[in-house]
Amino acid sequence: MTGVLICGAARTSFARSERTGREHAVAAINAALADAGMEWSRVGAAFGGSDAAGLADTLVADLGLTGLPFVNVKNGCATGGSALVSAVNAIRSGMADVVVAVGFDKHPRGAFDPRPEDWGLDDAYGRDGLMVTTQFFGMKIQRYLHDHGITPRTLALVAEKAYRNGSLTPEAWRRKEVSADEVLASGLVNDPLTRFMFCSPGEGAAAVVLCSSSVTTRDPVTLRSAVVRTRRAGSFEVFSPLVDAGPLTSVSRDAAAAAFEQASLGPSDVDVVQLQDTESGAEVMHLAECGFCDDGEQEKLIAAGATEIGGTLPVNTDGGCIANGEPIGASGLRQVYEIVQQLRGRAGARQVPGHPQIGFTHVYGAPGVSACTVLSR
Repeated sequence: MTGVLICGAARTSFARSERTGREHAVAAINAALADAGMEWSRVGAAFGGSDAAGLADTLVADLGLTGLPFVNVKNGCATGGSALVSAVNAIRSGMADVVVAVGFDKHPRGAFDPRPEDWGLDDAYGRDGLMVTTQFFGMKIQRYLHDHGITPRTLALVAEKAYRNGSLTPEAWRRKEVSADEVLASGLVNDPLTRFMFCSPGEGAAAVVLCSSSVTTRDPVTLRSAVVRTRRAGSFEVFSPLVDAGPLTSVSRDAAAAAFEQASLGPSDVDVVQLQDTESGAEVMHLAECGFCDDGEQEKLIAAGATEIGGTLPVNTDGGCIANGEPIGASGLRQVYEIVQQLRGRAGARQVPGHPQIGFTHVYGAPGVSACTVLSR
């Protein structure tokens, strides 16, 4: 994919505040437009969504009644990535040469409370406690650790890195460093995952302004690819309890492979990475599923500091979901914002050294949806 640029990007703080989800969204869009040096009137189309904070198209009441097409997107944790793909397609089709993608949310305090019927599941699935997502994540990583000889301390090191990177990110929710020992001692939720290994539902917004290569911009980043995939038969995904006989499949593997193919690049070309880390085990598994190592190599890589900001493969330099929290609609575009900052050299205390040139983002959500991007300077 060529000819699509990110000319503006912004996010709001993900810490708990008195702002509404809509207010977060308007603030992020206006900041992204300012970053691009453009007015709302220059935007030819917009795509966006949230899980719990309202309809994105109604933001025009605050942004300006210009009559542009504004399409609502709702695709779980892949909402932001799906909005981005839609914006890319709008530019490639000639629908508009400047397009906004926005994701935002403001979740109530406490855990998510999904209903089985909304996911095509029998009520018994909920009565048996399987709608509690921590159980799914615990079962999945427990099996993965067993199969590949990885210890729970590796999960704690992932969380320790997340909180350390979050302490360097002004917009992060969790900004206090937490040691691996503290993570392990924070209380078991679902074996082997402890309380400090999980992200929390939160609030915030992120937005990007995309444009065609024909538009004059002042500090663009090239969007090499943006893809969304759903699960195939044989996948083991949250709220997707059936696993068919035969080889296991992975929606994250499919999405990452498609993104790299579209970008004409491979995992070895990437300088900085954002991976979905709903909990520590997700980052571990997604390292392999997205092609950055073989299954089982993660423990050695993490122990050696490879995924640290100064390592050979920096991962979740802003603290990821664990430090930022997860406002569902915003997470995918928060990742893109972070990569844009890293490639521009504007990430401040968390800046990856050596002038990174290629970045990758990955989100994953129920019931088996993944969105990935590849960006370059």
